[in-house]
Amino acid sequence: MSKNKIAKYDSNTNDRKVSEQVIYDTDNSAKLQLHEEKLDISKKWIKTGEVAIHKEIFTEEKTITIPVIHEELIIEKKVLDAENTDQTGEHTEIIRIPISEERIEVIKHPTVLEDVAIYKRQFQETKPITETLKKEKVHLETTGNPEVVNRNTEK
Repeated sequence: MSKNKIAKYDSNTNDRKVSEQVIYDTDNSAKLQLHEEKLDISKKWIKTGEVAIHKEIFTEEKTITIPVIHEELIIEKKVLDAENTDQTGEHTEIIRIPISEERIEVIKHPTVLEDVAIYKRQFQETKPITETLKKEKVHLETTGNPEVVNRNTEK
């Protein structure tokens, strides 16, 4: 005669309710299964934050003094003797003299100031984890004076 008696085991509660699975092989013997919790440790990646990286432009006024050259026209008059001049006032001569100057031309060109390397590094550290595990043990309650023989067959 084989008969099963099964009670549910709730591993989320901390009360004394334990799993009971009694299997009756014959009228004179029975087997009880004992359970024990074991740890199964796994790891997963979670996002802990984010870093935004951007370049910022700063402006500054820079004043530089640069020498420049320009030309000026100078007119000198010399008084001549009246005897030496053969010129009459009717003839006018036009002389053109080009005048020039230096102009400042500003050309800006970008230059590399520095290279900035951005990367991630991983560090390994050890963290202790403490968990409470449940383990079932056989507890005998007797009434009267029955003879109990303990045969420990633990591996």
